Amino acid sequence: MSVSIIEVNNVTKKFKELTALNNVSVSFEEGKIHGIIGRNGSGKTVLFKCICGFMQPSSGLIKVYDKIVKTASPEKIGIIIEDPGFIGSYSAFKNLKLLSLVKRQIGSAEIRETIKRVGLDPDNKKGVRKYSLGMRHRLGIAQAIMEKPRILILDEPTNGLDKQGVVDIRNLLKELNNEGVTILMSSHYAEDIEVLCHTVYEMDSGFLDKVR
Repeated sequence: MSVSIIEVNNVTKKFKELTALNNVSVSFEEGKIHGIIGRNGSGKTVLFKCICGFMQPSSGLIKVYDKIVKTASPEKIGIIIEDPGFIGSYSAFKNLKLLSLVKRQIGSAEIRETIKRVGLDPDNKKGVRKYSLGMRHRLGIAQAIMEKPRILILDEPTNGLDKQGVVDIRNLLKELNNEGVTILMSSHYAEDIEVLCHTVYEMDSGFLDKVR
C-alpha cells in the first residue's frame, strides 16, 4: 500500500509581484525517488524550501509525516538546497562533528563512516576551503545523510562533480533508496532523472505537472 510522506496542498508563494509557486498540489510517495525538472527560476528551489520549513507559503499548506510544516525544518529530513556553510579552515570531519553537536544523535564513528561513504577521507586534515567544488559537494551530501534521515531533499546533487563523481553519487542515492530513504531531487541532467527517479514532475513559472 502506497503512503504519501509529503503532501503539498494548494500552495502559492508570492514575492511582491512575482508568483514563484502557483496553486501547487502534489503528494510524494514514501520509499521512492521523485525528480523535479525545470529551468532556473521555475520555482523548484522555492518548493523545496517550503517543504523544509525555510519559507512559509503565502497560502495553502504542506504536511510531512502527516504534520503541518511550520517554521522549523521537520525532523528526519536531510537537505541540500544551497551551498552548505562550512568553516573553511576546518577539516571535513571537524565540520561535521561541529554540526552533529546540534542534535547530538551521532558520534565520531558514524561521522567517519559517512565521510567514507561519499568518497572522502575522514583523516584528511586539509581545510575544506582547499577542497574542489566536487569535494565540497560530496561533503554536503555527507552532512545531509549523516543522521540517517527518512527523507532527502537534494537540489542538483551531482552539480560540479566529474564523471566518476556523478556515478558515485548516483550509486549512493540508489543505495539509500534501497535502505528505505525517500528522495526528492532536482537536476539539470536528464540522465540523473532517467536513471534514478520513479516519478518525474516538471515545474514551469510556478506550475507543477507530472511527466511520468
